[in-house]
Amino acid sequence: MNRTLKVALLCGLALTVASCGTVRNALPFGLGKPKEDVARASEGQRISILEFEQQLAPSAALSGRDFFLPGPQAATAWTQPGGNAENSVEHVIAAPEFSVAWKRNIGAGSSNTRQVMAPVVADGGKVFVLDGEAGVTAVDSGTGAVLWKADVKVDEQDKGKRFLGIGFGGGVAVNDGKVFVSSGYRTMTALDAATGAVVWRSTVDLPIHGAPTVSGQRVFVIDVDNQLIAFNVNTGQQDWSYRGITEPARIMRASSPAVSGDTVIAPFSSGELVALRASNGQPVWQEVLSRTSRTSALSEIRDIAGRPVISRGSVYAVSHSGVLQAMDIRSGQPKWSLPVAGVNAPLPVGDVVYVVSKAGELTVVNRESGQVYWTRDLNEGRVRQEGGVLGFGKRTVRPTWSGPILASNRLVLVNSDGEAVAFDPKTGVQQSSVKLGAAAYIAPAAYNGALYVLTDKGELVSIR
Repeated sequence: MNRTLKVALLCGLALTVASCGTVRNALPFGLGKPKEDVARASEGQRISILEFEQQLAPSAALSGRDFFLPGPQAATAWTQPGGNAENSVEHVIAAPEFSVAWKRNIGAGSSNTRQVMAPVVADGGKVFVLDGEAGVTAVDSGTGAVLWKADVKVDEQDKGKRFLGIGFGGGVAVNDGKVFVSSGYRTMTALDAATGAVVWRSTVDLPIHGAPTVSGQRVFVIDVDNQLIAFNVNTGQQDWSYRGITEPARIMRASSPAVSGDTVIAPFSSGELVALRASNGQPVWQEVLSRTSRTSALSEIRDIAGRPVISRGSVYAVSHSGVLQAMDIRSGQPKWSLPVAGVNAPLPVGDVVYVVSKAGELTVVNRESGQVYWTRDLNEGRVRQEGGVLGFGKRTVRPTWSGPILASNRLVLVNSDGEAVAFDPKTGVQQSSVKLGAAAYIAPAAYNGALYVLTDKGELVSIR
């Protein structure tokens, strides 16, 4: 007890002495010194950790200036994942009322072992979709009635036995009465568009990650080993192949090549964008869309997960590691480049290019110069806190966006919150939205006056 009192008296004496300004400065380790004021961010203020990085900034020269957008045109076919072989559809007549017309379950949705990844295609009064288990469904575009179903997992060499394990990826395209289906189950299949009967099937060594693009007498796909394969549309025989740099780190999106004339533009998960001759697979030029960030390890994932777009003699593409670039289609010479990290295809239309970043920012860029008109945060008012117990352990959730498509003077995107949202294409101001019922990670397709969205639950939604 006496010892405890002595310790208490000594501590009190030390504090008293420390309060003396003369002695305070002599104490070691800063004992007795008052706390200095520390700069703190006030509520609502944010301090950027990306100040070292190059940032997008609106051009002063374009401030307040208008830009040209062409009028909408009827979309009488949407045969490829990007609408056509060039992945370039500028402005369509679709969904003037912007309301849900019908919903139809088409098969397996996403789960821990499968993913709904394939974009929707449509032609001949039918909409064709691929579910999370490589099941193909054809539905009536007007009513949503199921017309036929097919399963491309069947291996003819095994006499009907199914592949073991899981397989995801792939997509669909339709051309000349055939539906071409690539799949993660190591098959490339052509089905009869009217009945779903198998026309031909070719097996490959590796799962096919990307969706197919059909042009002329060939259908082009990319497998998980970054190999571009050209199949003959009539026989299914491989005409040629080209192997890019192997890069296993990729985004769960079914990208697809762009084709114009005799030029194929192939996107790879390595960040390579390669132009090849469609007739023989000979490379013409190569660009690497890669930018290492000092503040983001995710920049090491270089995947070009969005489709490259060919428009007016230029190629537009964006990579996950943070490069949006416009290139001359003949030489590959860059015209301009911007620090945008994205997983969606850019949308060149009229005088501008629209692009959505991973962070949910919609940016409008001058097509010729690469100067920025404006940037809008699509997640304004949508950021929320989820999870946690008694206020602890909560996480910030921001929706993921897919698109855009310009339809009937609306810029339409879908998101992981299960919304289809229309924005003013000139200002970026939100106009309206509709509920889809489930998360959507695939950009809409336009056909015969409607937009079609495939959700994560395996539901096809028609918006009119």
